[in-house]
Amino acid sequence: MDFKKEYNLTVIIPVYNEEDRIISTIKGLKKIDLIDKIIVVDDGSTDNTFKLVNNCNVECIRISDNKGKGYAIKEGLKKIDSKYYIFLDGDLGFTSQEVKYLIKPVINDKYDISIGKFNSINKKNGFGFVKKLAKIGMKFYTGSSINSVLSGQRVYTREALNLIRYIPDRYGIEVAMTIQAVEKKLKIKEVNVNMNHRITKMNIKDLFHRGKQFKDIFFTLFLMYKRR
Repeated sequence: MDFKKEYNLTVIIPVYNEEDRIISTIKGLKKIDLIDKIIVVDDGSTDNTFKLVNNCNVECIRISDNKGKGYAIKEGLKKIDSKYYIFLDGDLGFTSQEVKYLIKPVINDKYDISIGKFNSINKKNGFGFVKKLAKIGMKFYTGSSINSVLSGQRVYTREALNLIRYIPDRYGIEVAMTIQAVEKKLKIKEVNVNMNHRITKMNIKDLFHRGKQFKDIFFTLFLMYKRR
């Protein structure tokens, strides 16, 4: 029988082709003493991500084919039981250590969830229409608005995460989890952080990526409507 080991504060990082930034992301997290477990879930990367992570003294789960961000997080959750869970993107670099500001509201101030709020993003990179769809969905389902609904930088208590029944496999994960958290009347704290992602450019590849995000979020919102 496969037993889960229990931890206090666990980080789960879903990654796909992050060989250029995942090492610095992990190093930033290792500067935070409160974190006692880091799990990286390689979602079918075709570069050297898995090989690099295996040399970082953290647990790495390998998924053979790209299944999606939500799927990767769920695979990580299967491996552990933790009092608090941190979800982070793999391209934060050394700014990952800013997650310390997300930990405090949940552990010390009794919030159920904290969400990292980035500085304003230039909407010319194609992110504006994706964020607008997510905020419309939030307003439709909950009547409220959360500015950082698409932020993947989050801390959850075990109890809060257990109330989230639907975690989509792909990019709709943040929208779905935030809507459910508001519906469950969980206490959510948005926290300003000086984190940096990889910059999305106005080229075909990155616009296609934004298109996939839009499609996944739209499909997630539709499925949530069908599930009611």
